[in-house]
Amino acid sequence: MDSSRADEGDGGGKDVRSGRDETTEERADRRWTELLQELRVAQTGVQILFGFLLAVVFQPRFATLSDTDRGIYVVTVLLGSATAAALIGPVSYHRLLTGRHLKPETVVWASRLTLFGLVLLFCTMCSALLLIMRVALHNALALWLVGGMALWSFVCWFVFPAWALARSSSSSDRENQ
Repeated sequence: MDSSRADEGDGGGKDVRSGRDETTEERADRRWTELLQELRVAQTGVQILFGFLLAVVFQPRFATLSDTDRGIYVVTVLLGSATAAALIGPVSYHRLLTGRHLKPETVVWASRLTLFGLVLLFCTMCSALLLIMRVALHNALALWLVGGMALWSFVCWFVFPAWALARSSSSSDRENQ
């Protein structure tokens, strides 16, 4: 085995758990490519949602919104802007650090920024849905529908992956005993 390969885990070379035999740089390249694919999906959704939000203020009906709905709109636009920044940030991070032999660190920080962007996207979607449901329904049902969708999104985006990770960790622990 090549001396540039490490013993295990994300700290370097060979990952005993997955059977991969890759250098730290190869792993960083693979993880960066995977992250870019994930970002493409998230960025497309954010761009569509943010474009919709920017157009709303120019619609004639916007003037008839209550102060509460205007407040929700402003919060939603700010969340959408923060989401776009967080999900575009990893690309800028990579571009500015390319060629400086910092790819493993870049992937770690870009992954963290992407996760933060997904949390912001969750908040943006909930806020946008609240605004739309309030305007469409004019009653308390809007809050219940948004709450239900927020819970479902939270479960799909965060609970299921955490559950899979916990199951994987407990399986690994049993195998190592």
